[in-house]
Amino acid sequence: MADLDHSSDDSSVDSREVTSQDSKLDFSEDEEFLITRMFNLVGERWSLIAGRIPGRSAEEIEKYWNSRYSTSE
Repeated sequence: MADLDHSSDDSSVDSREVTSQDSKLDFSEDEEFLITRMFNLVGERWSLIAGRIPGRSAEEIEKYWNSRYSTSE
């Protein structure tokens, strides 16, 4: 039983990590507009786009773009 309790503690940690990652993908309307505009100008040059948005990393912007505009159907 102790093993079961320990494994449930691990899963709660994982869910908190996912929640904190999701909150990082919350972009303002201005940021979304700028990302879309920059993408149309420079393509998938995420570090260049991130340089125009203070406090955002290229990885965050790429994850946002892929989650929002993924073409997998």
